[in-house]
Amino acid sequence: MTSVVTAGEVYEVTGDGYAPEGEVKANGQAVGDPPETLVLMGRVSLLCNDAEIFQDDGKWKVEGDPTEGALYPFAAKLGMDRAAETAAAPRIDGIPFESEHKFMATFNRGAGGEMLLVKGAPEVILDHCDRQQTADALEPLDRGRFMREGDRLAAQGERVLGLAWLPAPGLVAGNLKAEDLPRNLILLGLVGLMDPPRKEAIDAVRECHGGGIRVTMITGDHKITAAAIAKMLGIGDGTTAVAGTEIEAMNEAALQECVRDVDVFARASPEHKLRLVKAIQANRQIVAMTGDGVNDAPALKKADIGVAMGIKGTEVTKEAAGMILADDNFASISAAVKEGRTVYNNIEKAMLFLLPTNVAQGAVIAVAVLFAFTLPITAPQVLWVNMVTSVALGLAISFEPHEADVMLRPPRTTDRPIVTGFGIWRILFVGAALVLYTLAAFFWMKAQGASDPLARTVAVNAITIGQIFYLLNSRYLLDSSLSVRAHTGNPYLWYGIGVVVVLQLLFTYAPPLHAIFDTEPLPQSAWLWLLAGGIIFFLVVEIEKFIVRSSPALRKAATSR
Repeated sequence: MTSVVTAGEVYEVTGDGYAPEGEVKANGQAVGDPPETLVLMGRVSLLCNDAEIFQDDGKWKVEGDPTEGALYPFAAKLGMDRAAETAAAPRIDGIPFESEHKFMATFNRGAGGEMLLVKGAPEVILDHCDRQQTADALEPLDRGRFMREGDRLAAQGERVLGLAWLPAPGLVAGNLKAEDLPRNLILLGLVGLMDPPRKEAIDAVRECHGGGIRVTMITGDHKITAAAIAKMLGIGDGTTAVAGTEIEAMNEAALQECVRDVDVFARASPEHKLRLVKAIQANRQIVAMTGDGVNDAPALKKADIGVAMGIKGTEVTKEAAGMILADDNFASISAAVKEGRTVYNNIEKAMLFLLPTNVAQGAVIAVAVLFAFTLPITAPQVLWVNMVTSVALGLAISFEPHEADVMLRPPRTTDRPIVTGFGIWRILFVGAALVLYTLAAFFWMKAQGASDPLARTVAVNAITIGQIFYLLNSRYLLDSSLSVRAHTGNPYLWYGIGVVVVLQLLFTYAPPLHAIFDTEPLPQSAWLWLLAGGIIFFLVVEIEKFIVRSSPALRKAATSR
């Protein structure tokens, strides 16, 4: 808690989090013997409360609503004990908080008689009050002053609550309802609670914006508070927010237009949240909705991705959601998006690596059959190449790390295929280049007078070396691979290449494999020509990438999301 406003004074509350250490100060001086108004506010904070705070490994934590939990340290700093207050005035009935009426009330009975303790949204509490408490008397309510003070606290990013009470309310305990709340309550004052955004949340919002992900705040807080906190997070301009009452006045078309431009919605009820989700979806946008309360369940269910809070979230919320955020940290959502984009990119890279190589293997045989010349590769040799490259090389590219600009790219459309039109071009281009390289190696050996087994051994090694070099090309769809940086960051890449090299040496020189695959050992000079051909193949693909990068039209087609 940060601020307290009563009829006659403004107080500052020091301390951090839920720990009871700190002081209540007035004009910079610690309050010694708290006045009656503060004592009553402390009593409301302790008794009109359903949260629990506890120490875990030396840290104070809250179970339940964090806003309620923050009221306990305030009372402790006034020297009040929760157990003693609860024993002196036990609860006999109450009205639980609901977003529809925005307040909570408890009916307690103590030695001095019955009393009604209330806390909630300032405007709601003020509507039910006709007097204000001072140190030693009651006065007519100065609504204007409290509204101004509430706006001041809200503009500082503080979450503002109004506290009120009524001794001897004349109510009958048993099944109290919201409509039973009297309109002659005595206002005790306002409290302002500050929960500054965590740095990682601010960074995550900035990262999402950079990646074309729009972040919208939908909260039950006051408009001014919501706008101020949103500005701290980097959402909105700090001044524009739409309240729930304004949402109710809009038809569906107006709300669709509103959600295109407004990022902060305040005093939102469950119905408002559901309408907002539908309006955003009507604009053909994908919606991920977070929530923790039972009332959030309809909006979470309707959203494309419902995200429930794993710590604060209710079981109903978790059941309605499609995903549970284990640490209740928005930064984890940004990290999940980054990871998801990388997984998708790696699937795309794997497809664009495996398909051209498979096309090349089939095309080599098809060309031989079509032009009626000796098969450069036999069926068992094709199976060998498939086994070696698909497992060792194809698997390695699945472990590619995040690319530097992965969170600077716009989101992809939901109907975008993994293999796009550009992907088909890349498959055909690389497949054709690999076929030419393999056939050139085969016929070069035949021209040297080599036997069919020896020429085929060269052809198998050529198509495998071509795939190794293409793996280096494939780390980036368009960016250049002509740098040291392009070949670092994924150790599995080199493990895979190492495995393939060992297997190919066994394939070429191990006598048992000669008998199985009908191969012969290669002379050392052949390896130099094969490596030279692989380098040329690598450069050909890099030239194609350079041409695409250099043409705005081709680059747009290649990177279309």
